[in-house]
Amino acid sequence: MFNLNLGNLTPEQFLTEYWQKKPHIFRQGFKNFEDPISPDELAGLASDEMVESRLVWQKDDQWNAAFGPFESYDHLGEKDWSLIVQAVDYWAPEAAAMIEPFRFIPNWRLDDLMVSFASEGGSVGPHIDHYDVFICQGSGKRHWRVGDRGDLKEYAAHEALLHVEPFEAIIDEILQPGDILYIPPGFPHEGIGLEPSMSFSVGFRTNSATDMMSGLADFMIDKELGKQLIEDPDRDISVTPGVINDRDLARITQHLQTVIGNKKIMTHFAGCYFTTAKHELDIEIPEPLFKTNDTINAISDQPLSRLGGLRCSYFEESVDDGIFYINGEQYNLSASLSAAIKLLCNQQQIELSDISDWTDNDEFMNFITRMINEGYWYF
Repeated sequence: MFNLNLGNLTPEQFLTEYWQKKPHIFRQGFKNFEDPISPDELAGLASDEMVESRLVWQKDDQWNAAFGPFESYDHLGEKDWSLIVQAVDYWAPEAAAMIEPFRFIPNWRLDDLMVSFASEGGSVGPHIDHYDVFICQGSGKRHWRVGDRGDLKEYAAHEALLHVEPFEAIIDEILQPGDILYIPPGFPHEGIGLEPSMSFSVGFRTNSATDMMSGLADFMIDKELGKQLIEDPDRDISVTPGVINDRDLARITQHLQTVIGNKKIMTHFAGCYFTTAKHELDIEIPEPLFKTNDTINAISDQPLSRLGGLRCSYFEESVDDGIFYINGEQYNLSASLSAAIKLLCNQQQIELSDISDWTDNDEFMNFITRMINEGYWYF
């Protein structure tokens, strides 16, 4: 179990004073910290073609990078290289537990848990990220420099590495096991291993308007929405046929706004879009498939866990109608089950005591059993 120590700050104070504003180090943010996954286990994940991984190393003052899967690291020597594995929370429940203390930030903002191993001198170079990240130092030590946000030039140190020009540090510190460095978007930073070390990064990301508009277009096509054409029965005669006049531009803008301004469409889109898994899910279908009685018996003995990386959300206005979203799909249960829906979306683990009000409800228990059989929840 990981207990987050923000020093003399409450989560509310952190959000007010630091979130997306300035970096900060929380000394012993995780007290008595022990790596939830070892370097060897991380290397094992990086050997799987379904897992996104990369190596970054320096040789003769040149930066190099390669993408996994990887079978060997012998050619790299003992210094100046790093292994980075994305979405470790999808594959390692012990490591995924590190995300739980950060749930005061909503799930739709969560990106993933990235884990890296660095040899002595290992780094990915000075760079800028466009997301919020809590970098939790594991075993070993790393030297971190963080600069102020500003107009800094970026350049390609390698075709797979975007670095930033030299910056003046506003944080220049060594992180010990259990220390946590928070970095908002846009602040240049660089971490260098002082000895073989592990680092665990809980990232929170939003989406650009371009990405969301592209996703909205795909959603509209899939759902066969937005097929209405612009209508202009009050059109005036044109003497300059080459112009798109202000009135026509207003028609075009209004036509698009009828989609974006449609709360029902946007709610359905956002629910699907923000619950779609960002990486391949580690789904295992139980054999034999569960029956409802199997579910009740099993949850009497052990907690029911949500699959790592699985995203579940609801909206305040529609959850009381039994509407919610799992992995890019809308689901509907009876309105009387709205409290159960909130439980499913808010908790990573469910115990018998949590669902005692609904164990006699066939609709709810059948739904839970269906989710187990689809590999979304597991014992």
